[in-house]
Amino acid sequence: MELPSKLLEKAVSEISQLPGIGKRTALRLALHLLKQPEDQTQMLSNALTSLRENVKYCKSCYNISDNEICEICSNPNRDESIICVVEDVRDVMAIESTGIFNGLYHVLGGKINPIEGIGPSQLNISTLVDKINLGEVREIIFALSSTMEGDTTNFYIYKQIKDSKIKTSTIARGIAVGDELEYADEVTLGRSLINRIPYENGLKI
Repeated sequence: MELPSKLLEKAVSEISQLPGIGKRTALRLALHLLKQPEDQTQMLSNALTSLRENVKYCKSCYNISDNEICEICSNPNRDESIICVVEDVRDVMAIESTGIFNGLYHVLGGKINPIEGIGPSQLNISTLVDKINLGEVREIIFALSSTMEGDTTNFYIYKQIKDSKIKTSTIARGIAVGDELEYADEVTLGRSLINRIPYENGLKI
């Protein structure tokens, strides 16, 4: 579409790079921002700049944090002996919204996907294995999406830690096969956590 301003065109082009935002939606957002008071637009700009420059990733679990260690890992009321393994920070938010899980997390940063060139070395797997080798973890919950890549990642990690003799479980398949965890409703996700099953059982199916 032709726009009357190169500046508007540039803004629309940048906004449309966001996931789920097409050119028309980007145009509506850009025009909306133009109608807002200048200080409000500046606040948005400052917030995004601050987010990009100052946000950290927890040194322990790799969740997004304002500090070196996130609020979940630093909370003394969390059960440090249970670790829920997830793909990314959106999954942490989804599980936390259920209010059911009281352990810690480990964010892998993706799933093993050879087609896209993502192998174990590109993910936060070695640090998870290191945690387990310290001997203070009694259970690992695999909470990756029910896809081929998710199952492949689960199995790879399982092979790395199976000799440690710790309990391994996976969330119950109330999450439909092929679904992404972040899109599951809170009730279904909560029940899946409560009714998690030993990971080894899934290997026998």
